[in-house]
Amino acid sequence: MTIKPLFDRVVVKSVEAEETTKSGILLAAAAKEKPQICEVIAVGPGGIVDGKEVVMTVKVGDKVITSKYSGTEVKCDGQEYTIVKQGDILAVVEE
Repeated sequence: MTIKPLFDRVVVKSVEAEETTKSGILLAAAAKEKPQICEVIAVGPGGIVDGKEVVMTVKVGDKVITSKYSGTEVKCDGQEYTIVKQGDILAVVEE
């Protein structure tokens, strides 16, 4: 099954959170925060949204930072994804 986002929506997959802190302390599962760095899996076509033209600026494969509580979580073929509006993407991470 494939998820194809509509309008200004973007499908992202969380990048695994760090298991240890920089000082080497192991984190319990409950202490880990939801990762905000995600990989873009699919991008909608953009178009007219709420009377304004939206041009998609992210592309598949980009690493992005999303708002902490944004999006809708979905499960597809055993994988967890989040569907967010492009406006909920705060930055593109360049390595």
